Amino acid sequence: MEAQRSQPSPKVESAIPSPPWVLPPAGMGGPFLVLEHWHEIIIRPRIFHLIRCAALDFRPANRGPALRIRELVRLNPDHPGFHDPTYRERRNVIAGIALDYRTGDPVPRAHYTEEEHGVWRQISQLLEPLHQRFVCRPLVEQIKGFPLDREQVPQLVDLNSRLSAATGFRMEPVGGLVAARSFLEALGRGVFLSTQYIRHHSRPLYTPEPDIVHELIGHTATLAHPRIAAVSRAFGRAVELADDEQAERIERVYWYTLEFGLVEENGQARAFGAGLLSSAGELAQINEDPALLEWDLDAIAETPYDPTRMQPHLFVAPSFDRMLDDLEAWLLTEQWMGRGAGVAKTA
Repeated sequence: MEAQRSQPSPKVESAIPSPPWVLPPAGMGGPFLVLEHWHEIIIRPRIFHLIRCAALDFRPANRGPALRIRELVRLNPDHPGFHDPTYRERRNVIAGIALDYRTGDPVPRAHYTEEEHGVWRQISQLLEPLHQRFVCRPLVEQIKGFPLDREQVPQLVDLNSRLSAATGFRMEPVGGLVAARSFLEALGRGVFLSTQYIRHHSRPLYTPEPDIVHELIGHTATLAHPRIAAVSRAFGRAVELADDEQAERIERVYWYTLEFGLVEENGQARAFGAGLLSSAGELAQINEDPALLEWDLDAIAETPYDPTRMQPHLFVAPSFDRMLDDLEAWLLTEQWMGRGAGVAKTA
């Protein structure tokens, strides 16, 4: 996918094993490690990969105050911002908002730079006409009814009052992606775990992980849609009951519907999923490059996906309403358990 993310670091409450000792910088003696935060965040693409990352204090023995090395987000060497120390520091600063956040509190503002606002403007201006051409009409109207500031990166705290009034949903900050189960379970509580950082300015149409562009342009307006919000909650409630194998089935259906779903409209495939709404490259290619597959939720639940590339195949629901009807039935009647044929098959 051209603008890659899916998917969110909160205060993770699951048990996390103690980290290994870390060698100090050259010339510093021990004892040398004071662990400040040990926190689950992920920096690989999209919503379902997990690593651990720490903010550390290195303290030389008997040498006064700590020399703090605070690296909350570690970028891969092929990341567009890997060699940009200013960008890496910005990522750490913004990740710190999530690490200090407590669920239910007002979301602190992320103070974006003019360069970051410029990236937001560029992408917003590019995507707006593409939405008119390639997004299904119900979502075009939904986006029009839930407008975002096109000049400056919107703040989660400002959007939350509008989302709450519309569907009761709210967005909470995370420093990166969270594990699939954590992400989906939060939806069941009416919480969307959102990153706040923005992609590197050198590659405005590409990001190796979900950023604020994906979260807001892809998800915000849809979470304000009553039926999509209800289906999102149903995903979360289902995964709370699921074992690991069943949770994987639910995850795949989420991926191929709310993230990369298509619906048929006037004989053409039109974008429904948030991953398409926020990706200029994939949005413009939905009727050309990917193989368009028959709508069958049980088949979707068995179909793996690769979040690191543009999607080679997508599933097309017969209509916007059919997408939501079938998802509701599949989730609420526990067909995700794999006990029989899915209800959602094209006639």
